[in-house]
Amino acid sequence: MFEIVFLGTSASAPSVWRGLSAQVVKHNEHRFLIDCGEGTQRQILQSGLGFKRLNRVLITHGHLDHILGLAGLFSTLTRWETLEDVEIIGGKWALERIHNLLFGVKVIPQGKQSKVKVTLREIEQGVILEEDDFTVTAVPVSHRGPDCFGYIFTEKSRRPFLPQKADALGVPSGPLRRDLVNGQAVTLPNGKKVEPKQVLGKEKPGTRLVHIGDTGRTDNLLEVCKGADALVIEATYMQEEADMAQDFAHLTASQAAQLAKDAGVHQLILTHLSRRYRERDILSEARQVFPNTAVARDFDTYQIRRGKCVKVEN
Repeated sequence: MFEIVFLGTSASAPSVWRGLSAQVVKHNEHRFLIDCGEGTQRQILQSGLGFKRLNRVLITHGHLDHILGLAGLFSTLTRWETLEDVEIIGGKWALERIHNLLFGVKVIPQGKQSKVKVTLREIEQGVILEEDDFTVTAVPVSHRGPDCFGYIFTEKSRRPFLPQKADALGVPSGPLRRDLVNGQAVTLPNGKKVEPKQVLGKEKPGTRLVHIGDTGRTDNLLEVCKGADALVIEATYMQEEADMAQDFAHLTASQAAQLAKDAGVHQLILTHLSRRYRERDILSEARQVFPNTAVARDFDTYQIRRGKCVKVEN
């Protein structure tokens, strides 16, 4: 299961009700902050998430409304918080701007004065993190400026344990069953050998969450999004201003919905909304194309499982 908490859902500038782009994706003990618009540290505090284990920041691109909050966040972290290491992950151009933001004005003091070690890791397309049970993959997207990325969170496929088959073979509860689940053959007390394939079912694909930041195209994302359990993507404009969306390399709500429909995703969640529109109008436009659409608000939380995406009531 993945969980996503929306900290900021406004495009370009904050509104009374919406902060600038930032989301936290959680998987077991892992936490990822995606983008960090101005005011994100306050949103983290207000959401109740806190800063613990928030040691990876994924940057979609280097525009200021997606990175300015890093200055305030790290100003706080270097003084009062207990994080020792933070890795900021993104494309070359974004990291150059972030380096200037954090180190050029000495938000983060160099050397022994700093309590937080900050690493800037430049990425390209492909898997950027692999854990025992999930991966994070960077995919290129088309927006203004170079090195823009979306991120795919994918649980690894697994074969479910079939206890009835284990019972029939006489496998006792405990470490032997654990080893079989982990793909290791075991020897029973009576000397009989049991292989994992004898007690495991057919392989089932894991949960997939696709997060796309700002983008002006969808044709290059169809395969990336295909079959996703949840697609989080921008809807900066409505179709009545499609020409403006194209000029600024953004999407309309209906374009995002058409991608969700064509890719066969389970749930579409729209974010990065312009203040020029009413939320209900954005939602209505998208649902005419793809009914299973939601519009994210600040502090909304969704739990994503295979074939299921549920909003958590606060």
